Amino acid sequence: MKFKITTLKQSDTREPLSAVEWNGSEEVFSCGDDRILWKWNLLSKDTTKLCEFSENVYPIDLHNFTRQQSGIKRQNLEQILLTSADGKFHIIGKSGRIEKCVEAHRGAVLVGKWSTDGSSLLTGGEDGQIKIWSRSGMLRSTIAQEATPIYSATWSPDSNQILFTSNKMLVMKSLSANLKSNRWKAHEGLILKVSWNVNNNLIISGGEDCRYKVWDIYGRQLYASVVHDHPIMSLGWAPAGDFFAVGSFNTLRLCDKTGWSHSLEMPDSGSIYSVAWSSDGTQVACAGANGNLLLAHIIERRLEWLNYELTLISKKCLQVRDIRNDILEKLDFPERVILMVIGYKRIIAATPAQCYVYNISNLNTPHIMELKEGAVSIILIAEKLFALVEKSSVNVYSYDGRHLFAPKWPNMQCDTLNANLITLSNDTIAIRDQIDEKIIHLLEIGSTTSFPAFTHKIGISEIGLSQGGSVNNRLLAFVDKNRDLFVMVMNLKMGSSASRKIEKLGIMIQSIFWNQDHNILAGIQETTLTVWCYPAVIFVDRRLLRRSTLIRDTSELGRNPTIVNFIQNHINIRRSDGSVLSTYISPFISILHSYSFTNNWQNALKLCRTVKDEVLWTCLAALAVHNKDLDTAEEAYAAIDLLDKVSFVQYIKTIKNRSIKMAETALLGGNVEDAESILLQNGLIFRAIYLNICMHHWTRALDLAIKHKTHVDTVLMYRQKYMLSFDKVEKNNKFLQFKEMEIDEKTVEQKVAQEFQKESITTK
Repeated sequence: MKFKITTLKQSDTREPLSAVEWNGSEEVFSCGDDRILWKWNLLSKDTTKLCEFSENVYPIDLHNFTRQQSGIKRQNLEQILLTSADGKFHIIGKSGRIEKCVEAHRGAVLVGKWSTDGSSLLTGGEDGQIKIWSRSGMLRSTIAQEATPIYSATWSPDSNQILFTSNKMLVMKSLSANLKSNRWKAHEGLILKVSWNVNNNLIISGGEDCRYKVWDIYGRQLYASVVHDHPIMSLGWAPAGDFFAVGSFNTLRLCDKTGWSHSLEMPDSGSIYSVAWSSDGTQVACAGANGNLLLAHIIERRLEWLNYELTLISKKCLQVRDIRNDILEKLDFPERVILMVIGYKRIIAATPAQCYVYNISNLNTPHIMELKEGAVSIILIAEKLFALVEKSSVNVYSYDGRHLFAPKWPNMQCDTLNANLITLSNDTIAIRDQIDEKIIHLLEIGSTTSFPAFTHKIGISEIGLSQGGSVNNRLLAFVDKNRDLFVMVMNLKMGSSASRKIEKLGIMIQSIFWNQDHNILAGIQETTLTVWCYPAVIFVDRRLLRRSTLIRDTSELGRNPTIVNFIQNHINIRRSDGSVLSTYISPFISILHSYSFTNNWQNALKLCRTVKDEVLWTCLAALAVHNKDLDTAEEAYAAIDLLDKVSFVQYIKTIKNRSIKMAETALLGGNVEDAESILLQNGLIFRAIYLNICMHHWTRALDLAIKHKTHVDTVLMYRQKYMLSFDKVEKNNKFLQFKEMEIDEKTVEQKVAQEFQKESITTK
């Protein structure tokens, strides 16, 4: 991936340009020492003088806000904020008329930014002050007074905090007066630029120490670049947060969000004072000190799937290569390609106006769909369908172009979604709430019914739906802010969030990725690659979790490696320096999952007998128990030397009552609550009470007996025997209230014997 740079304009006066800004995706505003605000149309190549300032007004910073917001009139929203060296900021309409001119600072106003919702703006100046203004230009507050000039500042994604530079320090200041600011030393030299991304919540900074750095919101350094030849003059995030651009003297660098560099370009521009990304994240406009206005377009994006390679060779052309026979095919488009995805034998490409869906075996006749909003930010794919995330909507389509579903959820803000916060499967879509980070919204595709959202205890940073099997086997994995990994059974019909099955699968997780075809989960855990060959084993039999997990050392990958994809038995991992390492797992695990999905247990047994791998036998045991195939489970448990499980399976096979058999099978994996629930639903009250007695869940056994008004004396008798055998004194108040109750052991034993006899006769 790299930039293709075009010089759009070279000023006759060669006055330096100080700032650039986009208006939509086809127009650019620029200003500089020629004291003129220019508008450039990239389609017609026309240049328009939008506004000319007086002799003492030298523009420094420029910010354009065009996003529509409910409750605000559009004509009031279409405004440009421009700061100048005379200590003023100017609010300019799109027609070029100066609507407001405000005396803001002593000395030059070095930075001016609209808030993310457009309701207010900030300015920072040479006098070291940061001020907050209403959108009409009325001063609200002065939130900071520093001893040095404020060279750069930016709003937080929620507009509740401001991040600004102060010499070598970065300062995060809340708008609430009673909250303490967070201040840390970020560079060894003067910091010139800082940027905070809405989607990934990461911060980048650059300065006179000739480095750029990546930070999280707590001030922890995630990446520090090598020392450049010249100071970092400008930088800026792409809207989606996947990339950022860094400008210096005759230097423009394209970087991944983790910090490593995709490409380095050396344009003849002088120092690049400002960079600005287009709304679709495909182009960067740059303001050069020699008066050149540069446009850089991202090309040579490359994706891989099986034996196919998809490359963006120009902004309107994709190249598909089959590496098996080295056949090349080109796909030309009338407009530039914004996003592209390959997988499940499909290629999906989005332009500003249309979406093209190709079958990889026939690239001549794509399905073409008109986009509703013309700005696709995310493409999600599953085996049978795909989803497009646009500015204010999400739409699910079949691969033949039919619209299937348009999900809606509370606090819906599609412009702040990223690929870690939304996930798709053949039947379900899951989205983490944009306001409350603890909530995951679960939606069944094609259904108009609203299902209860899932609420976690702390914020969630990444989610992923499993792709294999049917809806009954669907799992949701998510990583919370503590970097703990949880997995949840995707039962949309559950009545409440608390009733869903959820278990903790791992800790210190940096990245997760589901296998594209089967319910196999890979994750980077501390310095290891961990592959959970059957994550649902934690709901079937927790004792088998470690035995069904593959762990490999990945310390050579460096800090913060990321899983790129997991296709068939190959896992691609991107190292901290940007290089991709490919590793693999046994292909027999996927084959075993395929046999399980089709209930082909004989072939599954033959496979395990041939391979003789403990992980494979463990997965088979869990899969067989989950699918109630006791014969297969018995042999699998025997192969991994769990003789107690073998004995218990043999006991279950002798039970004639179907309901008790199901309950005992649930108990085989240690799922006591499930076993009790099965018994109660089938009216087997005594067996549910007896189950809790055997498990020494005395309080629960007594509660059931009292609730159903039966076998209270049975519970009390077994409790007394238990206390006597351990020579203990009863201290439980629930049992002490029955202290005076007389218990006839023979009567109780007869009642129990009658219950067992009744169960042996019934087969239901």
